[in-house]
Amino acid sequence: MRWIMLLATHGVALAVGFAIGIYTLPILTAPESLDRSMLAEKAETAQYKAAFKRDLKGSDFLHWGEGKVSVSSTQIVHQGKLAPGPDYKLYLVPEFVEDEASFLRVKSKSLRVGDVKNFDGFLVDLPAGANIDSYNTVVVWCEAFGEFITAAKYR
Repeated sequence: MRWIMLLATHGVALAVGFAIGIYTLPILTAPESLDRSMLAEKAETAQYKAAFKRDLKGSDFLHWGEGKVSVSSTQIVHQGKLAPGPDYKLYLVPEFVEDEASFLRVKSKSLRVGDVKNFDGFLVDLPAGANIDSYNTVVVWCEAFGEFITAAKYR
């Protein structure tokens, strides 16, 4: 009985430590924050503006984003905050989505723009030939865990 209790308590401690490690590793390895004035300057030339909001259906206390999003023909600028996490990807999506199920339904029609490595504002260059007018929503998605983080409809 003692061995079973030891295995159970140590197993729980290991699982909690692993979960904390997954959550904190992206924070510890995140690149230096981008200059806010540079982000504001880049956002000025955007064709479209939108906002990430915390209260979307698919967002929760661990998966959220807030702040301004600016979309131009060459880059996407975010001025705000994202919940930290691993393996965030930025997508352009042809219709507004606000949870995992709706994003997965249109993921094959979406354009994966690039990686999001900063959680307090980011700048991601669009791939050559990307047409922002073919889409209307920006989505931050956690690829590793299939988690919806946030979305903003820009047109």
